[in-house]
Amino acid sequence: MTTAPARQIIPPEELYAEELEFLAAYDPGPRPPGWRLTPRAAVTFVTGGGAPLVLPDGRRLAVRRKFVGDRALVERCVVTLAGERGLLLVGEPGTAKSMLSELLAAAVSGTSALTVQGTAGTTEDQLKYGWNYALLLAQGPSPQALVPSPVLSAMGSGSIARVEEVTRCLPEVQDALISLLSERRIAVPELAGTDAAQAHAAPGFNVIATANLRDKGVSEMSAALKRRFNFETVGPIGDLDAELDLVRRQSKAAVERSGVDYQVDDAVLEALVTAFRDLRLGRSAEGWEVERPSTVMSTAEAVSVATALGLAVAYFPGDRDVLGLLPGHLTGVVRKDDPADAARLLGYWDGAVRRRAEEGSRTWRTLWDLRPALEG
Repeated sequence: MTTAPARQIIPPEELYAEELEFLAAYDPGPRPPGWRLTPRAAVTFVTGGGAPLVLPDGRRLAVRRKFVGDRALVERCVVTLAGERGLLLVGEPGTAKSMLSELLAAAVSGTSALTVQGTAGTTEDQLKYGWNYALLLAQGPSPQALVPSPVLSAMGSGSIARVEEVTRCLPEVQDALISLLSERRIAVPELAGTDAAQAHAAPGFNVIATANLRDKGVSEMSAALKRRFNFETVGPIGDLDAELDLVRRQSKAAVERSGVDYQVDDAVLEALVTAFRDLRLGRSAEGWEVERPSTVMSTAEAVSVATALGLAVAYFPGDRDVLGLLPGHLTGVVRKDDPADAARLLGYWDGAVRRRAEEGSRTWRTLWDLRPALEG
């Protein structure tokens, strides 16, 4: 027997299958048509449940927090979906919009796999349907020859369809969503005169789309399409400790998937997350002004840097102190959009980093001493 290869990323409906099953049994309240969980249980699945939940048979389970964000935001998203309105998650890159859409789809439908990735090359067929041309030539147009898109599959099963980066699709492709969201059906003119000439959405069908506010490749959405969505803005994590915990957990998990131990201590992680927050907000925690780079200093990028630090220490032990690697990685992130942003990072070092070093912080003193690494 051939063993299936391990997967780098496990979809949430599989990774958290025990929680989904438990929550379905725990909350017997009213559910919108086609939903696997109640709206309240769906919110709990995404945001975590605090104290362990207990079933009548005595089984207990603590539901983990998966999305670090405002619970009220998640509640609004769930209410939007329950009201059969399309949901559009907008925000800067790296704010976990895609992760939130995956979690919501898993909670509502039990699958997050019915996804269209929006690009400049996305076609209308990818939102509606295509054809198996071998069958089409042999038999002519027939339901058997039709190849459903993820959206059409979601309509048939009453599930959530996800459209990632919808504003990267061309306007004429975006407009294919208008009739889907208003009429909840797709016409198949090639099958006119048969029962399959129109595909209708089953109860539970809906669309979650995502869009980056700072994507340079965007196509403006039409007013008609905007009216079919409720917009929710997913912002950066507001609390330092919550962001630090997220960066620690996700980078640790990524390093350990590589089969090595995670050896980045909290002082380094705190300096990393603090630097990202200062540069993202344009102001330090102490209130000092910081010039913001054009690059989005997202939490996702902070996780990537923390992961790189962990792997460097694991694979090259003793070569260099992990804190000494931080300036180089920060430079790599800051220079992504505009090489001139390297000067802004130097300004941050000459301002906030120097002032913290002068106040006696050992970690920031070490970082200040590493300033020459930024000038290479």
